[in-house]
Amino acid sequence: MADPTESPPKSYLIFINLMSKRRTWVCLFIAVYAILLSSSWNFLRSVLNWYKLQYTPTSPSPSRLPAVYASVVLGAVFGAMSMVAATAVAVPAVMVIWISVVVLLAFFGKPRRVLVVEGRKITRDVVGFVFKVLLKEGNVVAAFCAVLAYFLLIRRDFDSS
Repeated sequence: MADPTESPPKSYLIFINLMSKRRTWVCLFIAVYAILLSSSWNFLRSVLNWYKLQYTPTSPSPSRLPAVYASVVLGAVFGAMSMVAATAVAVPAVMVIWISVVVLLAFFGKPRRVLVVEGRKITRDVVGFVFKVLLKEGNVVAAFCAVLAYFLLIRRDFDSS
């Protein structure tokens, strides 16, 4: 067993010091978001390339099924991206609101045990409400983008034929 009087290794202290900085977390968030954006962009391009391969304007009655599939996938990707972006904005705002409510409860003389119970209830309620709003708005964005993509794909197909 390690001696409790022993100081932690220098690399551990540097790591803890680095991770306690807000700049580090902002850079990590930007890096993760850039990776998500890049991968979703590549996915969108692959869906459009798949659609180009499926579409044959020379056939007498071209099927609309590839356009439906491509537009649904495009809408889902844009909906997911909008939910991720909204989550990135909502989390800090929700944390500030949650902290304010807990502090106000403490100012009204609630004991610590009651604050813990109330804090858990508030957390559960706020997270549930935010999740419902994000899901609803993400679905609205996904549906809008899917319809828009469908009409743009069909219009492009009629313009090219």
